[in-house]
Amino acid sequence: MLVTTKAIVLSSLKYGDTSLIVKAFTASNGIKTYMLKGVLASKKGKLKAAYFLPLTQLELVANHRDKGTLESIREAKVYYHYKSLHTDVFKNAITLFLSEMLGNSIHEEEQNENLFHFLEASFQWLDTHNEVSNFHIFFLLTLTRYLGFYPDTLNSNAPYFDLLEGAFIQTISLNPILQDENAHYFKTFLGIKFDAIHTIKMKKSNRQQLLQSLVLYFELHLQGFRKPKSLAILNQVFS
Repeated sequence: MLVTTKAIVLSSLKYGDTSLIVKAFTASNGIKTYMLKGVLASKKGKLKAAYFLPLTQLELVANHRDKGTLESIREAKVYYHYKSLHTDVFKNAITLFLSEMLGNSIHEEEQNENLFHFLEASFQWLDTHNEVSNFHIFFLLTLTRYLGFYPDTLNSNAPYFDLLEGAFIQTISLNPILQDENAHYFKTFLGIKFDAIHTIKMKKSNRQQLLQSLVLYFELHLQGFRKPKSLAILNQVFS
């Protein structure tokens, strides 16, 4: 079935010498994986390898057979041209990390318009703003709302956050928890919008600890989640 849809690239993997396997989150069908034969060798084809950088926002004409096999793309064009996402060192590190997080977190092959709009708007925001050192933390926290394990804020005055229960608690449990400064920052992120993320001033060490805890939070709540390799690169760039 021929489908025209918007899509956000999550990963592209070289296959053989000339081909790419591309995983994308589509507006029409959720996660789809495509085989792009010969795309690295062809200079004149409709598909260019540069279209398939992480988080690129594309409009695709694709063949979706929905048989659990690799799909194919007839045409692709970039519908939102990033100005800084792939060229700014900090933003590129965030881009690689978040595309890997998304690839490890979203598995549904079904339409999720709300999630698609959230991703689309978030990455356009990242592209057009300069103070982005807290972006990935706020983004991942907000993403949990769409994935079904957003923190329960009912007892947000309590001093600890239990990562396994996903809730604030009064006394320390045996589960992994957030406490002290990290619990405080975590709470602050829960109550804001994108345009306020630059107002949260944190030490690099706190940001790294909070991010590690967030990755663990994903690990505890998503079956088969793999810790992203790009986390180490991200920490290096921001240190």
